[in-house]
Amino acid sequence: MQNYLTIFINGEPFNCDHLMSLTDILLYLNIDLNTVIIEYDNQIINKIQFDSTFFKHNESIEVITIVGGG
Repeated sequence: MQNYLTIFINGEPFNCDHLMSLTDILLYLNIDLNTVIIEYDNQIINKIQFDSTFFKHNESIEVITIVGGG
């Protein structure tokens, strides 16, 4: 059994361990969990679901970061 899988983040392939949750992936990529919106399977994922969201090979997510300023 393979211990890794490839998912697509904003269209780019990303190889990760099959046991990594969405939270693990975002932290690995140094993405601030408080300023991000994740679209998965055409739905926005609530932050409370980040720890329990796992992916299958070739699935895709869109990561949208919220930028403040003025």
